Amino acid sequence: MASKKEKPTGAKAGWRLRKSKVRFANKVFTLREDKIELPSGKRKRFAYMERTDAVIIVPITRAGEMVLIDQYRYTVDEWCLEVPAGGTHDKPNESLAQVARDELREETGGICETLTYVDYIYSASSLTDEKCHVFLAESVELSEEPEKEATEKIEVKLVSLKKALALVHAGQMKDGQCALAIMLCEPLLRKKGYLTGRKSA
Repeated sequence: MASKKEKPTGAKAGWRLRKSKVRFANKVFTLREDKIELPSGKRKRFAYMERTDAVIIVPITRAGEMVLIDQYRYTVDEWCLEVPAGGTHDKPNESLAQVARDELREETGGICETLTYVDYIYSASSLTDEKCHVFLAESVELSEEPEKEATEKIEVKLVSLKKALALVHAGQMKDGQCALAIMLCEPLLRKKGYLTGRKSA
């Protein structure tokens, strides 16, 4: 979790932390409220969620299809088209790569031959410090039984890469983190030849 200490970049910009208080905490996140003094002398309150890192996996099968999941999200009361993802809060001693492999298997039953770290994104920088690490999983086989949590209502879908990218570019994947993760993987997918039929190792 983030420290109660002054944030170094903010301090350089003249933002001074005057007080910090935890308003709520559970095993997933901490809701913190900070009192900040701006360079002008004006004071503001900032409430935000502290969260551990997360992983987002863009899975590609041996046949060159993308493994998508249609998941019911209680928060918005809608089925959302996504790729597998999960937090590290319950796996503090595992590497990000291992958490990614775990989430792929638990949500889809998928096992991958190759896992490549692509980049990271912030899930919602105005609301939380959560950093999401994007992985490209290749040669995925849906050979295991998924281990879904009680609240995970998930349907696995195999979609051609071109169709998956079209869904993202058309704004039909409403989960912004997953859509951006796929877009970050797109140049690598092109470089590897997935979109031209000339796949390279």
